[in-house]
Amino acid sequence: MMLDSETKAVELPEDHGNELRLWLRLLTCTTLIEGTVRSRLRERFDVTLPRFDLMAQLDRAPDGMTLSDVSKRMMVSNGNVTGLVERLVESGHLDRRTSDSDRRVQVIRLTKAGRSEFRKMAAEHETWIADIFAELTPKDVRDLMRLLAKAKGSAQKAAGRRAT
Repeated sequence: MMLDSETKAVELPEDHGNELRLWLRLLTCTTLIEGTVRSRLRERFDVTLPRFDLMAQLDRAPDGMTLSDVSKRMMVSNGNVTGLVERLVESGHLDRRTSDSDRRVQVIRLTKAGRSEFRKMAAEHETWIADIFAELTPKDVRDLMRLLAKAKGSAQKAAGRRAT
């Protein structure tokens, strides 16, 4: 049986502070959930999570987005987005055009078929996420959202202190 980082930390708790164990628990949860979603997207739709994420960004922008805007929203490099875009254009999910205001800028958007397929994926994805969190009560979800917001704020402050 393979042990995750959280389990290893629990075995020797004196070697790890509470904050480290919290980090490992968050990481373990994220890894488990992401792995489940990746697997289901691949099995059910033959699509990768990055492609799904790109399509999700474009579904919110019916007029399209520039490659630069997409990369900022996805927090990845323009190079990573370019490869994803190429494959989705080839498969007919996206179209690409030159910006009316700047001929150097490419604007991408979902095709009609791409939007239709994405929405089917998104509906199933939502069901999968609900299933993953089915053991949590509505109060558990509210409490966890509140605590995670607090943790996010703490992490953002720490990142700001590090940048200065």
